[in-house]
Amino acid sequence: MRKRWYDYLWIVSLLYLILGFFNILFAWLGLACFLIPLMISLAKGTKGYCNRYCGRGQLFQLLGGRFGFSRRRDIPKWMKSKGFRYGFLAFFLAMFLVMLWNTCLVFAGTQELSQTVTLLWRFRLPWHWAYHGTIFHKGVAQFAFGFYSVMLTSTILGMITMVLFKPRSWCVYCPMGTMTQLVCKVKNRKP
Repeated sequence: MRKRWYDYLWIVSLLYLILGFFNILFAWLGLACFLIPLMISLAKGTKGYCNRYCGRGQLFQLLGGRFGFSRRRDIPKWMKSKGFRYGFLAFFLAMFLVMLWNTCLVFAGTQELSQTVTLLWRFRLPWHWAYHGTIFHKGVAQFAFGFYSVMLTSTILGMITMVLFKPRSWCVYCPMGTMTQLVCKVKNRKP
């Protein structure tokens, strides 16, 4: 089968993680992974981004499928359940709102810039080498640290799921996939 340009978007996901490791402001590029899926689902009423353009899903497929880092077992039924998927989406949205709140506090000057990346919402890792100041307000960097934390955490969860189950098992409970699925259901509902 002939490869198309979007079959290589896994490189973008990998490049994102690498660039954010060296300069945290590259984390802003990850907003595309939030906005593009929502725009496609709003415009077309499909999960076209998840099915075709998601570089993270492609990366998991490459690592787990082609390179064999997956046990290739079915994901447990409870992880496929609506309760788990919607609960996980709600939890992710809550963590996103906390990140935005911290960003607002830095912009307001009531909180100092925290040059840390938080993994799995619990472990704070110093990440000071990735930020050396810019012409932008420190709140811009605070958002980047928080957003990179979200993206890195979700990638780690996806990797764990990939190793334990089928390569793209993360896609079953991915918060963006769940959100775009909700948008599609509303958009395609018959009057």
